[in-house]
Amino acid sequence: MAAQIMEREHMQADLSPRKPRILLAASGSVASIKFGNLCHCFAEWAEVKAVATKASLHFIDRATLPKDIPLYTDDDEWSSWNKIGDNVLHIELRRWADIMVIAPLSANTLGKIAGGLCDNLLTCIVRAWDYNKPIFIAPAMNTFMWTNPFTERHLMVIDELGISLIPPVSKRLACGDYGNGAMAEPSLIYSTVRLFFESQYHAGGSNN
Repeated sequence: MAAQIMEREHMQADLSPRKPRILLAASGSVASIKFGNLCHCFAEWAEVKAVATKASLHFIDRATLPKDIPLYTDDDEWSSWNKIGDNVLHIELRRWADIMVIAPLSANTLGKIAGGLCDNLLTCIVRAWDYNKPIFIAPAMNTFMWTNPFTERHLMVIDELGISLIPPVSKRLACGDYGNGAMAEPSLIYSTVRLFFESQYHAGGSNN
């Protein structure tokens, strides 16, 4: 009888939904100063891992990140692999994540993704991504970079890949200019991703 109860409890535990797995990534924009805030927004709802490019580390204050969220950089990509058979970090992170959110997405990283380049941990994850799983991007750049014809072309490619855009907003930018190009607020990014995930889950999807 005790064995049957334990088996039933084990089956119930297997059927209980786990937290969504969100991979947050920051590229080299001054908006990366908000990355800690973004991580905190997601931390209570989801299981979170974070990725930062070398350029973004100029703006990220690691002390602002939640203590239980690991932050992976390009150095980790290389130091974690020594021989054939070892795990490849960008593949492991892609397998782990249910959703990837790149916020901020710089003009440079946007161009890399649109061109298929993969020269750092973040872009390698995107290049190896399973596009049956969603990616969200929240661009952040100067207004004239945002309105540049290259940006329009890059966004068309991004859209064809099925990547979801969380548009920038108009405000006084870090450079002093006023115009469109500021990253959406972390709270809006969080609510957009959560609403999408929960609508998919209730429509019949599962995160088990």
